[in-house]
Order: sequence, then C-alpha cells, then structure tokens
Amino acid sequence: MTGGLEEKAAVPQQGDQPGAEQGELTAPAATGTQRAQGTPAAGPASPSDAARPSDTAARSAPAGTPAPAPVRASGWRRWVMDTRPLRHPAFRRLWSSTTVTAVGSQLTAVAVPKQVYDLTHSSAWVGYASFAGLVPLIVFGLWGGAIADSVDRRTLLLVTNAGLALTSVLFWVQAAAHLGSVLVLIVLLAVQQACFGVNSPTRGAAIARLVPAAELPAANALGSTVMQTGMVLGPLLAGALIPVLGLPVLYLLDALALCSALWAVWRLPALPPLGEPPGPGTSAAAGTSAAAGRRRAGPREVAAGFRYIAAHSVLLLSFLADIVAMVLGMPRALFPQLAATTYAPSGEGLALGLLFAAIPVGAVAGGLLSGTFSRARRHGLMVIGAVVAWGAAITGFGLSSSLWWGAGFLAAAGVADMVSMVFRGAILQSVATDAMRGRMQGVFTVVVAGGPRLADLLHGTAGSAFGTRAAVTGGGLLVVVVMLALAAAVPALRRYRI
Repeated sequence: MTGGLEEKAAVPQQGDQPGAEQGELTAPAATGTQRAQGTPAAGPASPSDAARPSDTAARSAPAGTPAPAPVRASGWRRWVMDTRPLRHPAFRRLWSSTTVTAVGSQLTAVAVPKQVYDLTHSSAWVGYASFAGLVPLIVFGLWGGAIADSVDRRTLLLVTNAGLALTSVLFWVQAAAHLGSVLVLIVLLAVQQACFGVNSPTRGAAIARLVPAAELPAANALGSTVMQTGMVLGPLLAGALIPVLGLPVLYLLDALALCSALWAVWRLPALPPLGEPPGPGTSAAAGTSAAAGRRRAGPREVAAGFRYIAAHSVLLLSFLADIVAMVLGMPRALFPQLAATTYAPSGEGLALGLLFAAIPVGAVAGGLLSGTFSRARRHGLMVIGAVVAWGAAITGFGLSSSLWWGAGFLAAAGVADMVSMVFRGAILQSVATDAMRGRMQGVFTVVVAGGPRLADLLHGTAGSAFGTRAAVTGGGLLVVVVMLALAAAVPALRRYRI
C-alpha cells in the first residue's frame, strides 16, 4: 500500500483455509504467528490490551489461543438479543456511553431545526443548515478515519466527546441568551458535525479491539438498537419538553449526557495503533513503536483507504449495498406529502408521526430479536437478503393505501435495515485490518449519513415528476433488481462467511 501502510489482505483467496467451502471467501482465523508479527486478528488481540487483566479472558489468553466457541442458547433465548458482548468490561463501558447519549443527541437534532425555523420562518433555511452540517461530516468523517488509524483511539474518543459536549453547552448558552443568530447556529452545527465525523469512525474501529470476532454481530446489534431507540424516544421527548421547559433545556440535557459519557470513555483501556511486522533484528515493541511513528493522517492515507476498499470486493459490495438501499429506496422526503394526501383521512398529524417513527420502531424490534445474528456465518448473504427485503418492503409501502398497512411495511423495512446494518458492520470490522479500520469506518459514516440525503433529493424530484406512488414503488423495485444484479455479477459478497 502507499502512504507508508503495507497491509495484508484480510480475506484469503479460495482454498487458503481448511474447511472453507469451494469458492467461498472466509474471514481469517487468528494464528499465533500472525499475532506475534503484529498483524491483527479480527478479535481483540492487541499487545496493549493483552497486558490488562481487567479486560476479557479472551484478551488475556496466550497468543494464538482461539476464541471460545459461542454458547448456543436454547428455547426462546435463542431469539432475543445476544448480550454476551456486555460481559467484556471495556465494551460495556463504550456501549454505556452510547446509551446515555442516544436520546440526548436526538434532542439536539430536533432543537436545531426548530430554532432555525423559529428565527427565520423559512424551511429553506432549515435545509441550508442541514447542508452546512453535511459538508464537515463528510470531510471530517473521511479524515477522522485516517486519524483513528494513527493515534490512540481512546484519546481521540475523549477529545471528540469533549468537543461534542462543549458544542452542546454553547448551543445552550446562545439559546438561553436569546442571541437570535442563525449564523451562530450554523457555525455551531458545522463544528458539532465535524466532531461527530471524527468520533463515529473512531468508536466503530474500537469495537473490534474490545470483543471477539464471533461476537461482532451481537455488539453491533446492541449499539444499533440503542441508537434506533434514541431516534424514537428523542423526538417524542423533545416534543413534550419544549412547551414545558423551553428549547434551551434540550441543549443542556444533551450536554449533561455527553459529559457523563466522558467518564465511561475515560475508563476504556488504551487503544494505540497496532504495529506492522517488525523487521529482522527488531523487537516487536520497537516495531510497533516505529510503525506507529510512521503513520500519518493526510490525504495520502485517505486515498489509501479508498484503494483498500477497491482491492477488497467484499468491502466494496458492502458499501454499495447500503448506497443502493438508501439512495434508491429511502422515501422519507415524500412523507409530508403522503401524510397530507394519501393518508389524510387518518389525520395528517397522526400519519406524519407514524411514517417517521415506523422505520426506527421496526429497527428496534429487529434489534431486540437479534439473538439469531450471532449464529449466522454467511454474513454476505445476510446483507444481500436484508437489502432485498428492504426493497420489497418499500415496494409494499408504495402500493399501500391504508396508513396502518403502510406503517407496517415501513416497520418491516426497519427490521431489514437493522439486519443489513449489523452484518455490514461485522464484515467491515472483520475483513479490514486494524490499521485500516478507522478509514473504513470513516467511509461507513459518510455513506450512512450521505445516502439518505441524496435519497431526499432523488425522491423529492421523482415524486414531483411522477407522483408519490410511482416514486416509492419504483424505488423499492429498483433496490431489489440492482442488489440482485450486483450479487450475481460480483460473487465475493454472497460467498463471504466467517
């Protein structure tokens, strides 16, 4: 690789692993040789973590010891959420910091556009503010991934969490002081999204160092379920609090949640970059230090991340799967029009609330019933099936004339989105080497954040030109057709398994 990073391919070629099915791609098993040389396994086997007895037993095992086989639950327990990752203290601390900020972040997400609209009485200004937040999110999401591969990830999480907390405090100050400046709001929003752009890939890259590879789907399901729950409860709580306590209190609550999360992040173990294999006559410790010292976080490293994706078909297809699902099949820009026209007999306010809440509610339900995720081995097929199911559910929504049937199809789409999110995350964390995980998570952040915004533009335009039913139904069908075509044309994703 260029940019001073030489990486081994994380997915072996056909026949490299005993027991792999003919023509299948498999995630690599950790070997004692690999770990001794500094090449990271998919699980938490970093030299820095191994010395900490307070962390998991898997991390304190001798080098080369395979992770224990997953315990298969019986009866109804095999269906409910797999909570085994919470047994690992470090992951539990990281996850707990997410739980306290999930609702708080949504309070700010409601408060900012509400305040912009109150000041301008213009939806156009709300759109301008949203775009002002997207640009730094993309820039710092990509750059932040490179930074996360070059520094201690715990330190970076502390800095960016502190930045987010400070921004929320400043949001509170300007609202409480009745400053009334849209420009100040937009600047604060841009700074907040820049901090989030660095924080999100760092957090995602850290997970693979904190839990064994077999528990990555369960760990992702736990995190995604909490975030989706926040997307349901946060707006509802904001709507209830604004008339009673006022807008500034929402910012203050988010700031307090972020400050409490800092303590959880502070208690994480150090997560320095894993070193490259040391040369002849060089100690492993010296090799690690030298490798870390050579790493940078500039444009070359960002470009190296994109070349890494292009060289790994599994990663490329996992990103394309999300782009296909979100850009072609996310019809949220049409929800207001559908609530005012197609579903108006049920009440416009009720319809609008149900349409926006249905997908997150379905995602939460999928997370709570995610016990089977940990037993799945064909991660690539799970992603393909989930995206196809998303497209089919969106098609059903487009054909529905009943609000409740429409909300039901959207909830089913939310379940499919949860499955796709969990297994795309697991593929990313297991295929990419530790030195590339930050950059892969940076691209993941940009794709997840940017896809729905492109969908808003596409569906809004198509809805105006062809009508809402044609735009939604056509988008859902396109998702199914394009995803199946990609899976047929590039077999790497459908053959991938752990």
